[in-house]
Amino acid sequence: MTTTDVPRGTTAHSPDLGWSQVRETVLMLELAAAQIDAAMRDSNASVDVLTGSFTNMAETLRLITGTLAEADASADETRARLLSAAGQVSGMVNEAVVAFQFYDKLAQRLAHVTHSLGELSELVGDQRRIFNPQAWVELQGRIRGKYTTPDEREMFEAVMTGTPVAEAIARYVETLRQQKVDDIELF
Repeated sequence: MTTTDVPRGTTAHSPDLGWSQVRETVLMLELAAAQIDAAMRDSNASVDVLTGSFTNMAETLRLITGTLAEADASADETRARLLSAAGQVSGMVNEAVVAFQFYDKLAQRLAHVTHSLGELSELVGDQRRIFNPQAWVELQGRIRGKYTTPDEREMFEAVMTGTPVAEAIARYVETLRQQKVDDIELF
């Protein structure tokens, strides 16, 4: 029996002889993936609007700064205040752009989780593969291959070798914190 032969949706409220905890697990995995996907779609639309707005603001600030730099020297005090304010706003825009870059990384990671949950639900729902250790090894390899940073791969390896998830996450967070401290020291 393949995943296309089984009925869709939960039957836990009225189980029959065909009821399966595996099918219920697959359904819950698919729901989790769908919720992540929907949240990403909703937030992407807002971030696209914000990105466009901040890009336009940055361009306008460049225009203002350029115009002020060329302004008549007789208005030195006003010119200096406006240049200072434009510089401060420009710094805030740059900080926002960096925050958007972090959001982009988050969205990519959530997309990987969605894809991984989908592959996991396919494996769990396939009676021919669920009991095949090689199928699980292949799935783990595909999931590991999606990780883009060494610290993500280290967390994956830690969990796969038996480190409790909470401990693996704590190590990951500490590694990220240390990297930020190191980055600050470099400047």
